[in-house]
Amino acid sequence: MQRVYNFSAGPATLPLSVLERAQKELVCYDDWGMSVLEISHRDARYVKILEKAQQCLARLLNLPDDYDILFLQGGSRLQFSMVPMNLLTDAPAQYLLTGSWGRNAFGEARRVGKAEVVWDGEADGFVRVPGEDEWELPPDSSYLHITSNETIQGVQFAEFPNTGEVPLVCDASSDFLSRPIPVERFGLIYACAQKNAGPAGVTVVVLRRDLLERCRDELPGYLNYANHAKANSLWNTPCTFGIYVVGLVAEWLEESIGGLAEMERLNRE
Repeated sequence: MQRVYNFSAGPATLPLSVLERAQKELVCYDDWGMSVLEISHRDARYVKILEKAQQCLARLLNLPDDYDILFLQGGSRLQFSMVPMNLLTDAPAQYLLTGSWGRNAFGEARRVGKAEVVWDGEADGFVRVPGEDEWELPPDSSYLHITSNETIQGVQFAEFPNTGEVPLVCDASSDFLSRPIPVERFGLIYACAQKNAGPAGVTVVVLRRDLLERCRDELPGYLNYANHAKANSLWNTPCTFGIYVVGLVAEWLEESIGGLAEMERLNRE
């Protein structure tokens, strides 16, 4: 069989060894007598699968102890709304627009509350990331939102801005796990899994724990990050099989590739 590499929108290519392992374990996982597709998310055996995926991702990301990893649903489109719902304070959120996905995120934030544009590259056709001397971040901003890699325009941050006390929020969907990132600079990172980390249906959220204090009780339950953090991503029935595959991809990156620095080197080749 000749493998076809998909670079289109949505789901993308997964490592062949990951697909083969998932195929092997699909009907009966680890002598359980059932598939991962069938086991309850409340079963302690499944919780181990979820926690193993979290732990492997944490190692890959060199995750500080004060961060949580959440597995959610709804893709980045839902995160465009959840971020402002949970993180907005009395001050506006700021958006640095380097492409269409950042523009979409800003549009959703404006539906939720106060959001402003700190820099906009649309007039030039979204062709670059600005230097930090080209924009000014109000020190009381709720957060600054960026898009790590704009797939439509092909604009990627080579270096991430230092925002001081203002939380930096990043849509990292299209280059998540493709290179090392300084997680400690960010308040929140979100990524729909289907580009690099697994199948469509899982959204990974990496969240600094102190920001959970901003989550308002009056939010609808599913839209509150604090509920998911408290329940370890089991507040509702999660995308169980998708999380399992994310764990396999993370394990492949760690054990077969050798980590994100090596993954970046291979990508650049």
